[in-house]
Amino acid sequence: MRSSMKNQNSTIDRRQMLQRCCSGFGALALSDLLAKAGLSATAAENFGNSGPTNPLNPQPGHFPASAKRVIFLFMHGGPSHVDTFDYKPMLEKHHGQPLPFEKPRIQFAQTGNLLKSPWKFRQYGQSGAWVSDLFPHVGKMSDDICYLKSIYGSNEAHGGALLKIHTGSDTFVRPSMGAWVSYGLGTENNSLPSFVTINPTLGHGGVRNFGSAFLPPIHQATRMVASRGEGATKADIQNLSSQGVPSELQREQLRLLRQLDDLRPASETGEIYQAGSELNARIESFELAFRMQTEAPEVFDLSGETEATRKLYGMDQEPTSHFGTQCLLARRLSEAGVRFVQVSHPYWDQHSELKEEHTKLAAACDLPIAGLLADLKQRGLLEDTLLIWGAEFGRTPTAQGDNGRDHNPHAFTWWMAGGGVRPGLSYGESDDFGFYSAHNKIHVHDLHATILHMLGLDHERLTFRYGGRDFRLTDIEGHVVHDVLSRSSSAGV
Repeated sequence: MRSSMKNQNSTIDRRQMLQRCCSGFGALALSDLLAKAGLSATAAENFGNSGPTNPLNPQPGHFPASAKRVIFLFMHGGPSHVDTFDYKPMLEKHHGQPLPFEKPRIQFAQTGNLLKSPWKFRQYGQSGAWVSDLFPHVGKMSDDICYLKSIYGSNEAHGGALLKIHTGSDTFVRPSMGAWVSYGLGTENNSLPSFVTINPTLGHGGVRNFGSAFLPPIHQATRMVASRGEGATKADIQNLSSQGVPSELQREQLRLLRQLDDLRPASETGEIYQAGSELNARIESFELAFRMQTEAPEVFDLSGETEATRKLYGMDQEPTSHFGTQCLLARRLSEAGVRFVQVSHPYWDQHSELKEEHTKLAAACDLPIAGLLADLKQRGLLEDTLLIWGAEFGRTPTAQGDNGRDHNPHAFTWWMAGGGVRPGLSYGESDDFGFYSAHNKIHVHDLHATILHMLGLDHERLTFRYGGRDFRLTDIEGHVVHDVLSRSSSAGV
């Protein structure tokens, strides 16, 4: 801009000044908005970028989808698959003996001999699925569930494993799965985010696990968290509103920002364009927050739920009330049109005290999870809602200390329900002891490809160009596991 002005050797008119300085003016107005710590609105008017250019508008998939939305129940820390859903009689038979084959070359920590499960396994339903006594309520829903027992990853540490599960890469900054789904499909409700995460961890990869990386920032997750010292039942979207600024003033501030930004020529490049892009992202987030003022409070208000529903989720008792509340919020958000909802339940990392801690953790989430599945089913939402349960890895069948298990990314179990998966199916196998994925192996990239497929997205075509390269969630790998899909969803190619 300096060289251009010097060559012209003349003054610039008012419109040229606004065009060249609009980002600066926008930043001035934006700083005032940032200082408000949120938007206040009580009016029902939807203001902002809600027209055809809104990046969150619903987008068609690559082919007909069997699922419209996802609820992901993430068990942070790694529940033991051989103590939950992957029954291993040989583990009980050879308890206390050495593992009869080589352990992985790289291990997170050293482990000893085989350790049998402290829990009994039982068969449930017509499918005859084996489930341990840790999850009796989920077990009763097995005829609606597809168990995936041969998943494997590549990282023994929590941080890398979480990033691999959430972003497809344990080494580079990449967009999260929820952000990719938001980018590909948008939201079903223009007054709510497309991606919400409830009480996520800020460790082991932190915000990268629900961030957008180089995708437009509007696709990163909106966090619902409890304030310090409050329980999970108080989780909400912080700084969403402010009592100090009238809604009409907020509306005018947003309108001014848009008008200033619109002055920027479409052909701009370089620093001015970059500043404008960042301003656009902020404006979009503020406009979404403004629209949420009328929609979000109703979604978060659980007072209208019946006592039967509260009981179904275990909200009427301890220790299930906290996670039950989060699962009910997930159902309400999903029902209201949020495309991807994640609920996190920590902390399943039992290097010791396996029996005590797994018992406590399962008691807090078994009933709410089964309640969520039953509620989705009775409301007719399970047909096009994909419910997922899983973690970053499993645990070793060999003992760590006297009563613990180490990290195991070489074989672990997830399960899915609804959204076009085959119910009552147990797919894939780990070895006789549960250390390695052995039959019909499912890599994390295959898992991602399959999830995207059910949403009508071809993982090889869902790309974003950045730094001169087309990126995707599955990088250069991944295959859809058609065997776990119903006939209709598998046909969508």
